[in-house]
Amino acid sequence: MTMTPLPRTLAAWLKALDAVVLPAVADPYARVQRALRDSSMSMRQIAELIQESPILALTVIREANRNAAAASKPAESLEVALSRIGLKRAEALFARIPAAQPRDIPAPLRQVMLISHHASQQANGLFASRLARLWQEIHWSSLLFLAPVWALIAAHPDLLETWEQRVLVKREPARQVEQSLLGVSLLELCAATAEHWGLPGWIAQGYRLLNEHRRMLIKALHIARDNEHPLHQQQMLDGDPQLRRWLTLPSNTIVLANGLALSAHHSWSGIHSLRWQRLAGLYLQLPLAELQQMTHQQAAASAQAIGRTDLWHPAQGLLWPWESVFQGERVSKLPDTEALAQWRTHCRELLSEPCPYDNVVQLTATACNALTCAGMQRVLLLLVDRKQQRLVSQQTRGLPREAARLTLDPDQSQVLRRLLDKPALLRLKPDNVAQFSALLPGPLKALFPSEHVLLRSVGHEGRVVMLLVADQGNTAFSEMGLQTFTKTVQCIERALAAFSKRGR
Repeated sequence: MTMTPLPRTLAAWLKALDAVVLPAVADPYARVQRALRDSSMSMRQIAELIQESPILALTVIREANRNAAAASKPAESLEVALSRIGLKRAEALFARIPAAQPRDIPAPLRQVMLISHHASQQANGLFASRLARLWQEIHWSSLLFLAPVWALIAAHPDLLETWEQRVLVKREPARQVEQSLLGVSLLELCAATAEHWGLPGWIAQGYRLLNEHRRMLIKALHIARDNEHPLHQQQMLDGDPQLRRWLTLPSNTIVLANGLALSAHHSWSGIHSLRWQRLAGLYLQLPLAELQQMTHQQAAASAQAIGRTDLWHPAQGLLWPWESVFQGERVSKLPDTEALAQWRTHCRELLSEPCPYDNVVQLTATACNALTCAGMQRVLLLLVDRKQQRLVSQQTRGLPREAARLTLDPDQSQVLRRLLDKPALLRLKPDNVAQFSALLPGPLKALFPSEHVLLRSVGHEGRVVMLLVADQGNTAFSEMGLQTFTKTVQCIERALAAFSKRGR
Protein backbone atom coordinates (compact mmCIF):
# COMPACT_ATOMS: atom_id res chain seq x y z
CA MET A 1 0.00 0.00 0.00
CA THR A 2 1.20 3.52 -0.80
CA MET A 3 0.33 6.11 1.82
CA THR A 4 -1.29 9.33 0.72
CA PRO A 5 0.89 12.36 1.48
CA LEU A 6 -0.44 15.57 3.00
CA PRO A 7 -2.86 17.43 0.73
CA ARG A 8 -1.27 20.24 -1.25
CA THR A 9 -4.27 22.10 -2.67
CA LEU A 10 -7.12 24.02 -1.10
CA ALA A 11 -9.75 21.63 -2.46
CA ALA A 12 -7.86 18.59 -1.18
CA TRP A 13 -7.43 20.14 2.26
CA LEU A 14 -11.13 21.02 2.50
CA LYS A 15 -12.02 17.43 1.71
CA ALA A 16 -9.50 16.12 4.24
CA LEU A 17 -10.61 18.45 7.05
CA ASP A 18 -14.24 17.64 6.33
CA ALA A 19 -13.51 14.00 7.09
CA VAL A 20 -11.88 14.68 10.47
CA VAL A 21 -13.95 13.58 13.45
CA LEU A 22 -12.94 15.60 16.50
CA PRO A 23 -13.16 13.86 19.89
CA ALA A 24 -15.12 15.41 22.75
CA VAL A 25 -13.93 15.35 26.35
CA ALA A 26 -15.80 12.53 28.07
CA ASP A 27 -17.18 14.24 31.20
CA PRO A 28 -19.06 17.17 29.58
CA TYR A 29 -20.07 14.82 26.77
CA ALA A 30 -21.71 12.47 29.28
CA ARG A 31 -23.54 15.36 30.98
CA VAL A 32 -24.95 16.50 27.65
CA GLN A 33 -26.08 12.98 26.77
CA ARG A 34 -27.88 12.63 30.10
CA ALA A 35 -29.54 16.01 29.62
CA LEU A 36 -30.77 15.07 26.15
CA ARG A 37 -32.50 12.04 27.64
CA ASP A 38 -34.05 14.10 30.46
CA SER A 39 -37.43 15.43 29.36
CA SER A 40 -37.45 17.99 32.18
CA MET A 41 -34.45 19.86 30.76
CA SER A 42 -35.18 22.94 28.68
CA MET A 43 -33.36 23.76 25.46
CA ARG A 44 -31.59 26.66 27.16
CA GLN A 45 -30.34 24.39 29.95
CA ILE A 46 -29.07 21.87 27.40
CA ALA A 47 -27.39 24.65 25.43
CA GLU A 48 -25.60 25.76 28.60
CA LEU A 49 -24.28 22.22 29.08
CA ILE A 50 -23.16 22.00 25.45
CA GLN A 51 -21.17 25.20 25.98
CA GLU A 52 -18.80 23.19 28.17
CA SER A 53 -17.75 21.18 25.10
CA PRO A 54 -16.54 23.32 22.18
CA ILE A 55 -16.51 20.23 19.94
CA LEU A 56 -20.22 19.60 20.51
CA ALA A 57 -20.99 23.29 20.03
CA LEU A 58 -19.04 23.30 16.77
CA THR A 59 -20.99 20.26 15.58
CA VAL A 60 -24.35 21.91 16.27
CA ILE A 61 -23.44 25.18 14.55
CA ARG A 62 -22.01 23.38 11.51
CA GLU A 63 -25.15 21.31 11.14
CA ALA A 64 -27.46 24.29 11.59
CA ASN A 65 -25.69 26.20 8.83
CA ARG A 66 -25.16 23.28 6.49
CA ASN A 67 -27.98 23.75 3.98
CA ALA A 68 -28.43 26.54 1.49
CA ALA A 69 -31.45 27.98 3.29
CA ALA A 70 -29.29 28.73 6.32
CA ALA A 71 -26.70 30.52 4.22
CA SER A 72 -28.86 33.65 3.95
CA LYS A 73 -29.25 33.84 7.73
CA PRO A 74 -26.66 31.61 9.44
CA ALA A 75 -26.91 30.76 13.11
CA GLU A 76 -24.32 32.88 14.91
CA SER A 77 -24.81 31.37 18.37
CA LEU A 78 -25.28 27.95 19.90
CA GLU A 79 -28.81 28.54 21.16
CA VAL A 80 -30.06 29.66 17.75
CA ALA A 81 -28.31 26.72 16.09
CA LEU A 82 -29.74 24.22 18.57
CA SER A 83 -33.28 25.51 18.15
CA ARG A 84 -32.86 25.27 14.39
CA ILE A 85 -31.82 21.60 14.25
CA GLY A 86 -33.77 20.35 17.28
CA LEU A 87 -32.75 18.10 20.15
CA LYS A 88 -33.36 14.81 18.32
CA ARG A 89 -31.03 15.78 15.51
CA ALA A 90 -28.45 17.00 18.01
CA GLU A 91 -28.58 13.69 19.86
CA ALA A 92 -28.05 11.79 16.61
CA LEU A 93 -25.08 14.01 15.71
CA PHE A 94 -23.47 13.59 19.11
CA ALA A 95 -23.76 9.81 18.85
CA ARG A 96 -21.22 9.94 16.01
CA ILE A 97 -18.66 11.85 18.08
CA PRO A 98 -16.14 9.78 20.05
CA ALA A 99 -15.82 10.66 23.73
CA ALA A 100 -12.35 10.47 25.22
CA GLN A 101 -10.54 11.27 28.42
CA PRO A 102 -8.18 14.25 28.10
CA ARG A 103 -5.13 11.99 28.38
CA ASP A 104 -6.33 10.09 25.29
CA ILE A 105 -6.71 13.23 23.15
CA PRO A 106 -3.49 14.28 21.39
CA ALA A 107 -1.72 17.00 23.38
CA PRO A 108 -1.29 19.30 20.33
CA LEU A 109 -5.06 19.31 19.77
CA ARG A 110 -5.72 20.05 23.43
CA GLN A 111 -3.11 22.83 23.31
CA VAL A 112 -4.78 24.55 20.36
CA MET A 113 -8.16 24.27 22.06
CA LEU A 114 -6.67 25.80 25.21
CA ILE A 115 -5.53 28.75 23.09
CA SER A 116 -9.10 29.05 21.78
CA HIS A 117 -10.45 29.04 25.33
CA HIS A 118 -7.96 31.75 26.28
CA ALA A 119 -8.96 33.80 23.23
CA SER A 120 -12.63 33.49 24.15
CA GLN A 121 -11.87 34.68 27.67
CA GLN A 122 -9.95 37.67 26.30
CA ALA A 123 -12.83 38.50 23.96
CA ASN A 124 -15.44 38.26 26.69
CA GLY A 125 -13.41 40.23 29.19
CA LEU A 126 -12.18 43.00 26.89
CA PHE A 127 -14.98 43.47 24.40
CA ALA A 128 -18.24 41.70 25.29
CA SER A 129 -19.08 44.03 28.16
CA ARG A 130 -18.60 47.05 25.89
CA LEU A 131 -20.64 45.50 23.10
CA ALA A 132 -23.21 43.76 25.26
CA ARG A 133 -25.75 43.42 22.46
CA LEU A 134 -23.23 41.37 20.48
CA TRP A 135 -21.85 39.22 23.28
CA GLN A 136 -23.11 35.96 21.72
CA GLU A 137 -21.39 36.69 18.42
CA ILE A 138 -18.21 37.71 20.21
CA HIS A 139 -18.19 34.63 22.44
CA TRP A 140 -18.85 31.99 19.82
CA SER A 141 -16.86 33.54 17.02
CA SER A 142 -13.79 33.99 19.22
CA LEU A 143 -14.06 30.46 20.61
CA LEU A 144 -14.51 28.83 17.19
CA PHE A 145 -12.10 31.10 15.30
CA LEU A 146 -9.40 28.40 15.32
CA ALA A 147 -11.82 25.51 14.69
CA PRO A 148 -10.31 24.82 11.23
CA VAL A 149 -6.94 24.51 12.98
CA TRP A 150 -8.45 22.05 15.46
CA ALA A 151 -9.25 19.71 12.60
CA LEU A 152 -5.86 20.28 10.99
CA ILE A 153 -3.98 19.44 14.19
CA ALA A 154 -6.27 16.51 15.01
CA ALA A 155 -5.37 14.97 11.66
CA HIS A 156 -1.67 15.91 11.79
CA PRO A 157 -0.59 16.60 15.40
CA ASP A 158 3.08 17.11 14.50
CA LEU A 159 2.26 20.20 12.48
CA LEU A 160 1.76 22.32 15.60
CA GLU A 161 5.22 21.76 16.98
CA THR A 162 6.80 22.08 13.55
CA TRP A 163 5.04 25.42 13.05
CA GLU A 164 6.03 26.62 16.54
CA GLN A 165 9.66 25.71 16.03
CA ARG A 166 9.98 27.24 12.59
CA VAL A 167 7.81 30.35 12.97
CA LEU A 168 7.98 31.25 16.67
CA VAL A 169 11.44 29.99 17.57
CA LYS A 170 13.44 30.22 14.35
CA ARG A 171 11.39 33.17 13.04
CA GLU A 172 10.97 31.86 9.53
CA PRO A 173 8.32 33.74 7.51
CA ALA A 174 4.95 32.24 8.38
CA ARG A 175 3.70 32.21 4.80
CA GLN A 176 6.83 30.44 3.61
CA VAL A 177 6.51 27.80 6.32
CA GLU A 178 2.82 27.27 5.60
CA GLN A 179 3.51 26.88 1.90
CA SER A 180 6.22 24.35 2.69
CA LEU A 181 4.11 22.33 5.11
CA LEU A 182 0.63 22.64 3.61
CA GLY A 183 1.07 23.78 0.03
CA VAL A 184 -1.43 26.60 0.69
CA SER A 185 -1.73 29.68 2.87
CA LEU A 186 -3.06 28.81 6.32
CA LEU A 187 -5.21 31.96 6.37
CA GLU A 188 -6.77 31.05 3.02
CA LEU A 189 -7.35 27.49 4.20
CA CYS A 190 -8.99 28.63 7.44
CA ALA A 191 -11.18 31.18 5.65
CA ALA A 192 -12.30 28.61 3.08
CA THR A 193 -12.96 26.02 5.80
CA ALA A 194 -14.95 28.50 7.89
CA GLU A 195 -17.16 29.30 4.91
CA HIS A 196 -17.47 25.65 3.90
CA TRP A 197 -18.49 24.65 7.42
CA GLY A 198 -20.93 27.53 7.81
CA LEU A 199 -19.18 28.93 10.87
CA PRO A 200 -20.31 32.33 12.17
CA GLY A 201 -19.67 34.95 9.51
CA TRP A 202 -17.25 36.95 11.63
CA ILE A 203 -14.75 34.08 11.48
CA ALA A 204 -14.25 34.02 7.70
CA GLN A 205 -14.37 37.82 7.76
CA GLY A 206 -11.56 37.81 10.33
CA TYR A 207 -9.35 35.59 8.21
CA ARG A 208 -9.97 37.79 5.19
CA LEU A 209 -8.97 40.79 7.28
CA LEU A 210 -5.62 39.17 8.05
CA ASN A 211 -5.07 37.95 4.52
CA GLU A 212 -6.56 40.61 2.25
CA HIS A 213 -6.58 43.82 4.29
CA ARG A 214 -2.94 43.89 5.22
CA ARG A 215 -2.44 47.49 4.14
CA MET A 216 -5.21 48.66 6.45
CA LEU A 217 -3.79 46.54 9.23
CA ILE A 218 -0.34 48.05 8.77
CA LYS A 219 -1.77 51.58 8.82
CA ALA A 220 -3.62 50.80 12.05
CA LEU A 221 -0.48 49.31 13.60
CA HIS A 222 1.48 52.41 12.65
CA ILE A 223 -1.00 54.59 14.55
CA ALA A 224 -1.20 52.10 17.43
CA ARG A 225 2.54 52.40 18.07
CA ASP A 226 2.04 55.98 19.30
CA ASN A 227 0.20 54.67 22.34
CA GLU A 228 1.47 57.37 24.68
CA HIS A 229 -0.31 60.14 22.76
CA PRO A 230 -4.00 59.19 22.52
CA LEU A 231 -5.02 62.62 21.23
CA HIS A 232 -2.62 62.34 18.32
CA GLN A 233 -3.90 58.83 17.62
CA GLN A 234 -7.47 60.10 17.51
CA GLN A 235 -6.49 62.92 15.17
CA MET A 236 -4.84 60.45 12.79
CA LEU A 237 -7.92 58.23 12.81
CA ASP A 238 -10.19 61.23 12.25
CA GLY A 239 -8.03 62.13 9.28
CA ASP A 240 -8.66 58.72 7.72
CA PRO A 241 -12.41 57.95 8.04
CA GLN A 242 -12.11 54.76 6.01
CA LEU A 243 -9.47 53.39 8.38
CA ARG A 244 -11.49 54.45 11.43
CA ARG A 245 -14.61 52.66 10.16
CA TRP A 246 -12.60 49.57 9.30
CA LEU A 247 -10.80 49.48 12.65
CA THR A 248 -13.91 49.81 14.79
CA LEU A 249 -15.88 47.00 13.14
CA PRO A 250 -17.25 44.76 15.93
CA SER A 251 -16.11 41.69 14.01
CA ASN A 252 -12.49 42.76 14.55
CA THR A 253 -12.81 41.94 18.25
CA ILE A 254 -12.44 38.21 17.64
CA VAL A 255 -9.29 38.76 15.57
CA LEU A 256 -7.81 40.92 18.31
CA ALA A 257 -8.68 38.37 21.00
CA ASN A 258 -7.16 35.47 19.08
CA GLY A 259 -4.12 37.56 18.19
CA LEU A 260 -3.59 38.34 21.87
CA ALA A 261 -3.98 34.69 22.89
CA LEU A 262 -1.79 33.27 20.13
CA SER A 263 1.04 35.76 20.62
CA ALA A 264 0.94 35.35 24.41
CA HIS A 265 1.41 31.62 23.88
CA HIS A 266 5.01 32.45 22.93
CA SER A 267 5.77 35.58 24.95
CA TRP A 268 4.02 38.41 26.73
CA SER A 269 6.69 40.93 25.77
CA GLY A 270 7.60 39.79 22.26
CA ILE A 271 7.11 41.98 19.22
CA HIS A 272 4.00 40.08 18.10
CA SER A 273 2.38 40.39 21.53
CA LEU A 274 3.14 44.11 21.67
CA ARG A 275 1.61 44.64 18.24
CA TRP A 276 -1.64 42.96 19.22
CA GLN A 277 -1.68 44.73 22.58
CA ARG A 278 -1.21 48.13 20.95
CA LEU A 279 -3.84 47.37 18.33
CA ALA A 280 -6.33 46.27 21.00
CA GLY A 281 -5.46 49.40 22.98
CA LEU A 282 -6.19 51.52 19.92
CA TYR A 283 -9.52 49.76 19.41
CA LEU A 284 -10.51 50.24 23.06
CA GLN A 285 -8.80 53.65 23.34
CA LEU A 286 -6.80 52.49 26.35
CA PRO A 287 -3.18 53.13 27.36
CA LEU A 288 -0.87 50.18 26.78
CA ALA A 289 -0.21 49.61 30.49
CA GLU A 290 -3.92 49.44 31.28
CA LEU A 291 -4.59 47.14 28.34
CA GLN A 292 -1.77 44.82 29.43
CA GLN A 293 -3.14 44.68 32.95
CA MET A 294 -6.56 43.70 31.59
CA THR A 295 -5.15 41.00 29.31
CA HIS A 296 -3.16 39.56 32.21
CA GLN A 297 -6.29 39.44 34.33
CA GLN A 298 -8.19 37.64 31.59
CA ALA A 299 -5.34 35.17 31.14
CA ALA A 300 -5.46 34.38 34.85
CA ALA A 301 -9.24 33.97 34.66
CA SER A 302 -8.85 31.60 31.72
CA ALA A 303 -6.27 29.50 33.56
CA GLN A 304 -8.49 29.37 36.63
CA ALA A 305 -11.46 28.21 34.55
CA ILE A 306 -9.41 25.50 32.82
CA GLY A 307 -7.92 24.25 36.08
CA ARG A 308 -4.95 21.97 36.49
CA THR A 309 -3.53 20.79 33.19
CA ASP A 310 -0.39 19.32 31.68
CA LEU A 311 -0.52 21.94 28.91
CA TRP A 312 1.14 25.33 28.68
CA HIS A 313 -0.99 28.34 29.56
CA PRO A 314 0.37 31.89 29.10
CA ALA A 315 -0.87 32.76 32.59
CA GLN A 316 2.01 30.67 33.90
CA GLY A 317 4.37 32.99 32.04
CA LEU A 318 3.16 35.94 34.11
CA LEU A 319 5.32 34.55 36.92
CA TRP A 320 8.40 34.54 34.69
CA PRO A 321 10.73 37.49 33.99
CA TRP A 322 9.03 39.93 31.62
CA GLU A 323 11.37 39.30 28.68
CA SER A 324 10.87 35.52 28.77
CA VAL A 325 9.91 33.49 25.74
CA PHE A 326 8.02 30.30 26.37
CA GLN A 327 9.08 28.13 23.43
CA GLY A 328 12.76 27.51 22.82
CA GLU A 329 14.47 25.40 20.21
CA ARG A 330 13.71 21.84 21.04
CA VAL A 331 16.75 19.65 21.57
CA SER A 332 16.40 15.91 21.67
CA LYS A 333 16.56 14.37 25.11
CA LEU A 334 19.07 11.69 25.84
CA PRO A 335 17.62 8.28 26.66
CA ASP A 336 17.26 7.66 30.37
CA THR A 337 19.23 5.03 32.26
CA GLU A 338 16.56 2.37 31.85
CA ALA A 339 16.26 2.96 28.10
CA LEU A 340 20.04 2.78 27.66
CA ALA A 341 20.13 -0.48 29.60
CA GLN A 342 17.48 -1.91 27.28
CA TRP A 343 19.40 -0.60 24.26
CA ARG A 344 22.52 -2.45 25.41
CA THR A 345 20.46 -5.62 25.90
CA HIS A 346 19.07 -5.40 22.36
CA CYS A 347 22.53 -4.72 20.92
CA ARG A 348 24.01 -7.70 22.76
CA GLU A 349 21.26 -9.85 21.29
CA LEU A 350 21.99 -8.53 17.80
CA LEU A 351 25.69 -9.33 18.27
CA SER A 352 25.06 -12.84 19.59
CA GLU A 353 26.66 -15.77 17.79
CA PRO A 354 25.33 -18.13 16.75
CA CYS A 355 22.44 -16.03 15.49
CA PRO A 356 19.45 -16.30 17.87
CA TYR A 357 16.84 -15.49 15.20
CA ASP A 358 14.77 -17.99 13.26
CA ASN A 359 13.55 -15.44 10.72
CA VAL A 360 14.14 -11.91 9.53
CA VAL A 361 11.04 -10.60 11.32
CA GLN A 362 12.58 -11.40 14.69
CA LEU A 363 15.85 -9.75 13.71
CA THR A 364 14.21 -6.56 12.45
CA ALA A 365 11.96 -6.36 15.51
CA THR A 366 15.01 -6.34 17.78
CA ALA A 367 16.70 -3.80 15.51
CA CYS A 368 13.67 -1.53 15.71
CA ASN A 369 13.49 -1.89 19.48
CA ALA A 370 17.17 -1.01 19.77
CA LEU A 371 16.67 2.17 17.74
CA THR A 372 13.70 3.16 19.88
CA CYS A 373 15.66 2.65 23.08
CA ALA A 374 18.47 4.72 21.53
CA GLY A 375 16.10 7.70 21.53
CA MET A 376 14.46 7.50 18.11
CA GLN A 377 10.79 8.43 18.43
CA ARG A 378 9.74 7.41 14.93
CA VAL A 379 11.35 4.48 13.16
CA LEU A 380 10.61 2.90 9.80
CA LEU A 381 12.54 -0.18 8.72
CA LEU A 382 12.10 -1.21 5.09
CA LEU A 383 13.47 -4.29 3.36
CA VAL A 384 14.74 -4.25 -0.21
CA ASP A 385 13.63 -6.99 -2.58
CA ARG A 386 16.29 -8.94 -4.46
CA LYS A 387 15.83 -6.99 -7.67
CA GLN A 388 15.94 -3.69 -5.75
CA GLN A 389 12.64 -2.73 -7.33
CA ARG A 390 10.68 -2.24 -4.13
CA LEU A 391 11.13 -1.14 -0.55
CA VAL A 392 8.62 -2.85 1.73
CA SER A 393 7.86 -1.81 5.29
CA GLN A 394 8.92 -4.47 7.77
CA GLN A 395 8.88 -2.73 11.17
CA THR A 396 7.58 0.60 12.47
CA ARG A 397 7.63 2.45 15.76
CA GLY A 398 5.81 5.66 16.61
CA LEU A 399 4.13 5.89 13.20
CA PRO A 400 0.51 5.56 12.02
CA ARG A 401 -0.82 2.08 11.45
CA GLU A 402 -0.80 2.58 7.69
CA ALA A 403 3.00 2.81 7.75
CA ALA A 404 3.15 -0.95 8.29
CA ARG A 405 1.77 -1.43 4.76
CA LEU A 406 3.99 1.11 3.04
CA THR A 407 5.67 0.20 -0.25
CA LEU A 408 8.07 2.51 -2.08
CA ASP A 409 9.39 2.41 -5.62
CA PRO A 410 13.07 3.47 -5.65
CA ASP A 411 12.86 4.42 -9.32
CA GLN A 412 10.61 7.34 -8.37
CA SER A 413 13.16 8.92 -6.04
CA GLN A 414 16.70 9.91 -6.85
CA VAL A 415 17.59 9.90 -3.15
CA LEU A 416 16.37 6.33 -2.68
CA ARG A 417 18.29 5.16 -5.74
CA ARG A 418 21.50 6.66 -4.35
CA LEU A 419 20.93 5.05 -0.97
CA LEU A 420 20.39 1.66 -2.61
CA ASP A 421 23.60 1.89 -4.63
CA LYS A 422 25.69 1.30 -1.52
CA PRO A 423 25.31 1.62 2.27
CA ALA A 424 25.18 5.32 3.11
CA LEU A 425 23.79 7.83 5.58
CA LEU A 426 21.71 10.85 4.62
CA ARG A 427 21.10 13.27 7.47
CA LEU A 428 18.38 15.81 6.80
CA LYS A 429 18.97 19.13 8.56
CA PRO A 430 17.39 22.57 8.26
CA ASP A 431 20.15 23.70 5.90
CA ASN A 432 19.62 20.84 3.42
CA VAL A 433 16.04 19.67 3.95
CA ALA A 434 14.71 21.86 1.14
CA GLN A 435 17.28 20.41 -1.25
CA PHE A 436 16.50 16.77 -0.53
CA SER A 437 12.82 16.95 0.46
CA ALA A 438 11.71 17.44 -3.13
CA LEU A 439 13.54 14.24 -4.08
CA LEU A 440 11.90 12.06 -1.43
CA PRO A 441 8.64 10.13 -1.97
CA GLY A 442 5.56 11.94 -0.72
CA PRO A 443 4.43 9.10 1.57
CA LEU A 444 7.81 9.12 3.31
CA LYS A 445 7.68 12.88 3.86
CA ALA A 446 4.17 12.52 5.27
CA LEU A 447 5.40 10.02 7.84
CA PHE A 448 8.37 12.18 8.84
CA PRO A 449 7.25 15.86 8.71
CA SER A 450 10.54 16.91 10.24
CA GLU A 451 13.68 18.89 9.49
CA HIS A 452 15.83 16.37 11.34
CA VAL A 453 15.68 12.87 9.82
CA LEU A 454 18.22 10.08 9.37
CA LEU A 455 18.06 7.77 6.35
CA ARG A 456 20.56 4.92 6.51
CA SER A 457 20.87 2.10 4.01
CA VAL A 458 22.30 -1.12 5.43
CA GLY A 459 24.16 -3.63 3.30
CA HIS A 460 25.35 -7.20 3.38
CA GLU A 461 27.85 -8.85 1.04
CA GLY A 462 27.98 -5.86 -1.28
CA ARG A 463 24.22 -5.38 -1.61
CA VAL A 464 21.88 -3.01 0.23
CA VAL A 465 19.19 -5.06 1.95
CA MET A 466 17.57 -2.61 4.34
CA LEU A 467 16.71 1.07 4.72
CA LEU A 468 16.31 2.68 8.13
CA VAL A 469 14.45 5.98 8.52
CA ALA A 470 14.33 7.57 11.96
CA ASP A 471 13.86 10.87 13.73
CA GLN A 472 13.44 12.25 17.22
CA GLY A 473 10.17 14.10 16.77
CA ASN A 474 11.51 17.05 14.77
CA THR A 475 14.24 17.81 17.28
CA ALA A 476 17.90 18.23 16.42
CA PHE A 477 20.09 15.18 16.95
CA SER A 478 22.72 15.45 19.65
CA GLU A 479 26.20 14.10 19.02
CA MET A 480 25.57 11.33 21.51
CA GLY A 481 22.31 10.50 19.76
CA LEU A 482 24.09 10.22 16.42
CA GLN A 483 26.79 8.02 17.93
CA THR A 484 24.18 5.73 19.47
CA PHE A 485 22.39 5.48 16.13
CA THR A 486 25.66 4.63 14.36
CA LYS A 487 26.54 1.93 16.90
CA THR A 488 23.06 0.44 16.55
CA VAL A 489 23.44 0.25 12.77
CA GLN A 490 26.78 -1.52 13.22
CA CYS A 491 25.08 -4.07 15.46
CA ILE A 492 22.36 -4.58 12.84
CA GLU A 493 24.99 -5.15 10.14
CA ARG A 494 26.72 -7.80 12.24
CA ALA A 495 23.37 -9.41 13.02
CA LEU A 496 22.61 -9.63 9.29
CA ALA A 497 25.99 -11.25 8.69
CA ALA A 498 25.39 -13.80 11.45
CA PHE A 499 21.85 -14.45 10.21
CA SER A 500 23.13 -15.22 6.70
CA LYS A 501 25.45 -17.93 8.10
CA ARG A 502 22.67 -19.91 9.76
CA GLY A 503 22.68 -23.54 8.81
CA ARG A 504 25.98 -23.37 6.95
